Amino acid sequence: MAIDEAVLQARTENLVPNTLRLFRWNPSTATIGRNQSLSTEINMDAAKTLNIDVVRRISGGGAVYHDFNNEITYSVVSSERDLKKSFNYLRSENGDTEEKFFDVDGSYEVIIQGLMNGLGKIGLKVEQGLIHCPVMLVDDLKISGNAQARRKGFILQHGTILLHVDAELMYTVLKAPEGATKSKMVRSVRAKVTGLYGNEGVKPVSAADFQKTMVESFERKLNIKCKPGALTDYEKKLVEDYKVKRYSNKDWLNKFP
Repeated sequence: MAIDEAVLQARTENLVPNTLRLFRWNPSTATIGRNQSLSTEINMDAAKTLNIDVVRRISGGGAVYHDFNNEITYSVVSSERDLKKSFNYLRSENGDTEEKFFDVDGSYEVIIQGLMNGLGKIGLKVEQGLIHCPVMLVDDLKISGNAQARRKGFILQHGTILLHVDAELMYTVLKAPEGATKSKMVRSVRAKVTGLYGNEGVKPVSAADFQKTMVESFERKLNIKCKPGALTDYEKKLVEDYKVKRYSNKDWLNKFP
């Protein structure tokens, strides 16, 4: 999360280009939204026992369990201006002549289109849906959730791409909402959530091939050109600063206890 924020900050200063990042969490980690209550969302005793980290994001949205073996996380940092260009390009490609303003939903749509195109190339038929925030669905089952943070005309959007779903473990770490039991939430996840693998026609792909497919898909759908990059020295410094200021700071984690 410190890396995501560092890239966002460096981008607001026009020191780095728009950035697409794909990563996994090691160890597995539960994240909570910027304004969520820690005690309401996370079973801290279970997380400690299972060696699962817990961190508060700068983005909104709900609590998420990021499983090292069962999920890939993406993040995109871009100027609103450049996303608007891609938004208009997508509309023209789709023959959409109806007047439509570029808004928050539009920014989600642009990035999700890149993700959907990539997952389609792997063998999934994905549709965009709305569950609080825009999500990706396969046969009406959620496969990806997303959240945003905005700063000075720039957007950080990050989200999950589920590979497999372990509902029992998920709701050992996450707490069931008030009035619901763990068993009810486990049944709900099994009925409403899916992973990449286990869907007909989808075969396992290597991390390198997955990354290559997703990059090519973003290039095609957003009308952009990507090139490999690495964190700059300034971004690395920001990462260390943010780790101290926020992501390793118990006051930040317990901001809303």
